[in-house]
Amino acid sequence: MPEKILVVDDDAVVRREVVEDLESAGYKVVTAEDGQAALAKVRDERPDLIIMDVEMPGMGGREVCRIIKANRSFGFIPIILVTGRLNVRAKVDGLEMGADDYLMKPLNYLELTARVKSMLRLKALQDELRGTNEKLLQVNKRLQELSMTDPLTCLYNRLFFDKRVDYEFQRAERYRSPLALLMLDLDNFKRVNDTHGHPFGDYVLQKTAMLLLEIVRQVDIVARYGGEEIVIACPETNMAQAKITAERIRSNMENTEFSSGGMTAHVTLSLGISVYPNNEVKTAGDLLRAADEALYRAKRAGRNCYRCTPEDD
Repeated sequence: MPEKILVVDDDAVVRREVVEDLESAGYKVVTAEDGQAALAKVRDERPDLIIMDVEMPGMGGREVCRIIKANRSFGFIPIILVTGRLNVRAKVDGLEMGADDYLMKPLNYLELTARVKSMLRLKALQDELRGTNEKLLQVNKRLQELSMTDPLTCLYNRLFFDKRVDYEFQRAERYRSPLALLMLDLDNFKRVNDTHGHPFGDYVLQKTAMLLLEIVRQVDIVARYGGEEIVIACPETNMAQAKITAERIRSNMENTEFSSGGMTAHVTLSLGISVYPNNEVKTAGDLLRAADEALYRAKRAGRNCYRCTPEDD
């Protein structure tokens, strides 16, 4: 597909001559007779190159050049300014506004086509560089996602959670706002793996993760903390609210049927809850240990329940 060139000049004769030269060289050409029309053509036609007269009624070529170069949505479009007067100061001004090259009138066909080829090569290189940079950004974004997520459940991983819960704890301290932490563990999960196999156990973990994400808020941070243990940090959440969330999780899990590969199972979970502010909690690590202690008490209480630290009266 031939490159598209926009020719901007208020002189119809010059426009026609340049169009004939460029079309004979195999390019597709669109035209505009002034600066305002040029901006409209740039927006609608997305040319690969602009050849534009410096002096035009109303908005001149240098001003149009400045506007185009300042608008990143246009991408990189090389601009060749054309002038009938050799004015060094004007040429410098045009280059400072973003012009990529200058030509003198009357235009010579060989020089015109040589400059056009040069500018189109420059655009191709710039477009290739831009595409490479966009791919690198996508790869870096994906690598960042992989570094902070658990590959099986797609929840956050422990490393990310430990950093994030430190931040949330500091924020809760600063603003004296509550922060709840729920630690949960699937009951008798080893039995699930032994009875149905590890692939079924992986399926249970994945479906549990999906269930949790449907229950908690978007601001809550859910992470796989190790094995069948999952932890949830809930900013701006007091003990009463944390209990409501814990019971919703427990009852939904109890009523969920896990079915895959012709095998079916019901799996329950136990939860431990800790909340800041708490006289015994001074750090994010204390908050995690308090939730772990409550989880241990839930297990001892018969599983499929939640317990809190401090203990309820």
